Amino acid sequence: MKLFDVGDQFPDDESIPRIARYIRGKYYFEGKQAELVERATNILKDTPHAEKLALLYIGFHMVQALTNKPADLMFGEPPNYQVSEDETPEQQALERITNDNELNTMGHELVVSSGIRGDGWLKVYYDYREDYSELTSLGLPTPEGVEPEVIIEPVPANFVFPETVNLNNKKFKAINICYVSYQDRKKRSFLSFLEDRIPGLENEEEIPYLNVERHISGYIFYERYRLAEKTVSTKYGANIQLFDIIEQVPTGREADIVETGLNHIPVHHFPYSACDDTWQGHNNIEKIESLVTAIEDRLVQIDYVLWKHSDPSMYGPPAGTSEIKSGGRYIPVEAGEIVPGYIEWNSQLEAAFRELDRLIGLVFAIQETPQWLFGSAITELESGGTGTSHTDGAAIKGRFMPILSKVKRIRVYLERAMRKTLLSAMQLEQVVREKYETSIPEYEPKMPTILWKDGLPNNDKELAEIMALRTGNKQTIDQLSAIKVLENMNFEEAKAIYDSINREQDEALKRMQEQMNPSVDLNWDNEEPKKPQPEKSSEES
Repeated sequence: MKLFDVGDQFPDDESIPRIARYIRGKYYFEGKQAELVERATNILKDTPHAEKLALLYIGFHMVQALTNKPADLMFGEPPNYQVSEDETPEQQALERITNDNELNTMGHELVVSSGIRGDGWLKVYYDYREDYSELTSLGLPTPEGVEPEVIIEPVPANFVFPETVNLNNKKFKAINICYVSYQDRKKRSFLSFLEDRIPGLENEEEIPYLNVERHISGYIFYERYRLAEKTVSTKYGANIQLFDIIEQVPTGREADIVETGLNHIPVHHFPYSACDDTWQGHNNIEKIESLVTAIEDRLVQIDYVLWKHSDPSMYGPPAGTSEIKSGGRYIPVEAGEIVPGYIEWNSQLEAAFRELDRLIGLVFAIQETPQWLFGSAITELESGGTGTSHTDGAAIKGRFMPILSKVKRIRVYLERAMRKTLLSAMQLEQVVREKYETSIPEYEPKMPTILWKDGLPNNDKELAEIMALRTGNKQTIDQLSAIKVLENMNFEEAKAIYDSINREQDEALKRMQEQMNPSVDLNWDNEEPKKPQPEKSSEES
């Protein structure tokens, strides 16, 4: 049974909390959380302080940096992808696919996005890499020499609606990629203020349509439905427009059913972190939402106190304004020989700063990120230094253990999704090669391996000394592999440098041999070498 059909609601009720979590995470990541939450300072909305507190909003925008850091450590030093150590057709195909699809950049963005939403998706399909729909609509031909190719593309998690197996909530029997489009976008253009004045467009309405791309093993089904706006759900802290599915309409495609030729669904899921009872991942932000709000409110309260008492009110005997010059208020007191002074209030700022430090420290602890990872400690409670005083490789890794453990946990899920995606891309290339006339070479698809780096600086001297000690000063790596690792190159690039080095060595050796002119008699015997005697003929004998 399909997830979406005529008479159903989009999005379905089970997906609303998930989509709301995606929306909230994006707001916190972009520093727009003030638009989502009711601030604690609203308890003072009926007091004279309310207007001033609203003006003194201070945002705590550490969420973006904390979410970016695991992706930086994972892809700051790009990993290597390989199916073979030799330059086989499979290895060449893998390198071409990863380079053409900019997989490392895509991986960095995928880790950041899944940190915001908790889920990431990668889709493999066969099409033109550039969008030529505008040329087609104008009746113009596509550029010469351009042919479709296998493409790896991330899909935003709020567009994906999977259907799970009854007895396994982590296994998918179908995956729906859905988005809402509008037939008439005139009111959404930047010239809407002019169009509203055009006769006949005052009551123009946009008609929403649901576009569905339903993937099952071996096939893709394309569907399109007309929608009607229902209500806006605000139950889970985000505004989500709900629709009723009214009727199915033509998609406008040449074929609504496409055979992929694969025995699996070429859409792969990447959870940021997961449990065994649901496919949905847990993001990096939801567990610190309340802490971020509390930090912002504490910052505002401290800032308000400092502003309020930067020019405090005075008290003293009655006096005219021409006699007392003060930026704050002056409160006259009856005569009684009272010495003029300032009104002071014990605002417990020291305790407020200690609470602020603890709140920020909790954020870093929950995020499994040392404060000094950003170059210095942010709170006074952090006494771990800056993290740059260690030069030994093991010591540096020990200091980075919390964030490295987090990165490894994320990498477990990402590696599985990326390996499956690359295998799907290689298998789809062979399906396309057999079905169409393309320039794709023939090879046998194999599951690739990914060689990751931890993002920390390596002590090459220390590593070489360890290897020399363990092997008895014997060579442990060939020159070609060393070039690949040290220069972060693929086989072809490293082979070009390797061949160039060998050519230079051969030329140098040849020049040396040409220049050598021995001046020393290398004959160790003092006697002159005997000349060979001519053989006697039979007649002489």
